[in-house]
Amino acid sequence: MSYRSKRYRAAVGLVDRSKQYPLSEAVALTKQTATTKFDGSVELHFRLGIDPKKSEQAVKGTVVLPHGTGRVLKIVVFAKGASAKAAQAAGADLVGDEALIAEVKNTERLEADVVLATPEMMKLLAPIAKALGTRGLMPNPKNETIVKDPAAAIAAWRQGKLTFRNDDTGNVHALVGKTSFSDQQLGENVTVLVEAVKRARPAEAKGSFLKSITLTTAMGPGIRLALS
Repeated sequence: MSYRSKRYRAAVGLVDRSKQYPLSEAVALTKQTATTKFDGSVELHFRLGIDPKKSEQAVKGTVVLPHGTGRVLKIVVFAKGASAKAAQAAGADLVGDEALIAEVKNTERLEADVVLATPEMMKLLAPIAKALGTRGLMPNPKNETIVKDPAAAIAAWRQGKLTFRNDDTGNVHALVGKTSFSDQQLGENVTVLVEAVKRARPAEAKGSFLKSITLTTAMGPGIRLALS
């Protein structure tokens, strides 16, 4: 039997598992049931009516949350010349060209949350495509990580841009803020993400698309949102 802390059990007791909560109530309850003493993450989980085995029913996209995620991203940019200088000036954590590519090829490691690349660098990334791809870091147009203007792209990611896609079970999971965010900030972030996922509905998906949406802190109980 797995052990649950007294704090977690008390938090669970505040949540009616049979109820779907309006957004304002769900946000307030999510913060109330946070079980960590530090500034914990707040996450949104979607259960979707898709067949994840069919590629044409994949759900993925990008969105900029109005209040950011509260997470500090490590951004790596593959660029040369003026683009590299612009990326450095914009606050990229690491900027590199062939030398960085060779290093990643040898070590098969790159510490990053987001990897951006200018179009001219893409053909040079082939030797490390597998190393990046297995971690979801390979730049691609669908994630808007192939960029002509690295500075603008870095600014967008710093401001709260994120990518989402369904997992192998047909669910989508995303960070929408921190417990230190105000109720209004969390509510607005949730609303923007829900609308983005709705827009990403594939035409091939039949029947009910949003099966359930759950709001939770990283170590707290799930709170189901009213789909209306």
